[in-house]
Amino acid sequence: MIDLPRRLVAEALGTALPVTTVVGSGIMAETLTADVGLALLANTIATGAIPVVLITILGPISGAHFNPAVSLVFALRRDLPRREAVLYAIVQIVGGIVGAMLAHAMFELPLLQASSTIRTGAAQWLSEGVAAFGLVATIPAGIQFRAKAVPMLVGLYITAAYWFTASTSFANPAVAIARAFTDTFSGIRPYDLPSFILAQLAGALVALALVSRLLRSPAGGDLPITAEDKS
Repeated sequence: MIDLPRRLVAEALGTALPVTTVVGSGIMAETLTADVGLALLANTIATGAIPVVLITILGPISGAHFNPAVSLVFALRRDLPRREAVLYAIVQIVGGIVGAMLAHAMFELPLLQASSTIRTGAAQWLSEGVAAFGLVATIPAGIQFRAKAVPMLVGLYITAAYWFTASTSFANPAVAIARAFTDTFSGIRPYDLPSFILAQLAGALVALALVSRLLRSPAGGDLPITAEDKS
């Protein structure tokens, strides 16, 4: 197994760069067009593409969680020691904030900002629960049936969820926290953060319960997987 310090660096980097991508592409989109739909499309393409790259290159190092909700689920599945899950979450949050600062620096904006974008209400919270549910369900199921496809599966899910959820699918507490520090296209008002995070964690726990059940065979063991299935 890769030593913990290197895994933590990979988790920090793997969370920082997606936030840089989300924030930076949002700023670029707003700069290039006044059409909100077109700006969201541009933001979506960049945001859905970057996980494919990062999971592919960093997954073999840390497991490519890049998300405290994912680390929580892996800890509850006993695939990650709880102490390490806490450390993963800490570096993910720090990495996300650094990622927002990096995006601001590239576009000559104040490094840290407080977002004024209001994202609240039952529809938004439900959207975040659904977004996190789908993302967390995708990962263990993908690992079990098509491990090599997980980077693409995650990227495609995020791309789709950007458009079928009212919240544009944050689905990640670390990313949500980081986006509270940017008063740009992709921001979220700090006041709205707690409800988003609770919804994300709830969605992740529901996914854990359901997927754990679905991935068990009638005999009680894991569903059989062949070498061809994992390719």
